[in-house]
Amino acid sequence: MNILVTGAAGFIGSFTAHQLLDRGDHVVGLDNMNNYYDPTLKQARLARLQARANFTFTQVDLCDTDAMKSLFAKNKFDRVIHLAAQAGVRYSIENPMAYTQSNLVGMTNILEGCRHGKVAHLVYASTSSVYGLNTTQPFSPHHSADHPMTFYAATKRANELMAHSYSHIFGMPTTGLRFFTVYGPWGRPDMALFLFTKAILAGEPVRLFNHGKHTRDFTYVEDIARGVIASADRIATADATFNAAKPAMASSSAPWRLYNIGCSRPVQLLRYIEVLEQCLGKKAQTEMLPLQLGDVPDTFADTTDLARDMNYQPSTTIDIGVANFVKWYRDYYKA
Repeated sequence: MNILVTGAAGFIGSFTAHQLLDRGDHVVGLDNMNNYYDPTLKQARLARLQARANFTFTQVDLCDTDAMKSLFAKNKFDRVIHLAAQAGVRYSIENPMAYTQSNLVGMTNILEGCRHGKVAHLVYASTSSVYGLNTTQPFSPHHSADHPMTFYAATKRANELMAHSYSHIFGMPTTGLRFFTVYGPWGRPDMALFLFTKAILAGEPVRLFNHGKHTRDFTYVEDIARGVIASADRIATADATFNAAKPAMASSSAPWRLYNIGCSRPVQLLRYIEVLEQCLGKKAQTEMLPLQLGDVPDTFADTTDLARDMNYQPSTTIDIGVANFVKWYRDYYKA
């Protein structure tokens, strides 16, 4: 198939593109290569992809409506996997306009491109952050997600609703995936594992918010990429049992679906640090801090639907996943 992967120079996007290439698909990778974090890391990810056959790169900003129209007009995409976004929970407090542009205007351009390009299936990234004030564990896509705690989460919840409108009006199949704390090699420098590793190796304190009592459903990036591709392969359909008097939260009378994609094995942050210390061979100095604005204390994914429909079975434990990250970090940064 000919597949568009947005955010191809990003963390999850690059792994997804590699797995698609491994199975013989042609991948058009899109990225704007912005400087939200060190662009040399994006360039390094991209160089690995550009060394492979059947990969084509286009440097385009999602918000450039004319460029996006041109991209879809010149290509016949069988699938679109939309992973590009302005990420980061805390940064959305400081710079909400970046999220408005990338996550709302950008998503609209993707939806319009898929509509006019008659793309068979759009799969897009959402986030566990949409659950917001909901404290019912494990988080289920059948639960309400209408009280987001951050603007980032609000834009991602908006993406789910925007996709539904296109699925309903135009019969366009769309699937949203709510990611749970993705980690692994080639990760973003603003993510916890990256920050912790850098601090421990430098002999600096690791800042642990909520006094390290967080639990997170850490999910290894290769497991995530497999789930994304499996979801793209299974075109969303209407739910024949949908009852408009009692509407479902994760399906519809339109070809629209929502799934959690996580590991379903929450780990306390202090245990995560312990595994990291073992892999680095060095103890962490810790600085205990209160819960940050916008942070949720715990995440835990109910992935029953994804396992049923996509045979999704994440297999990487944090011991293996963290060890793989540390090996990559030492090699990449000569640490």
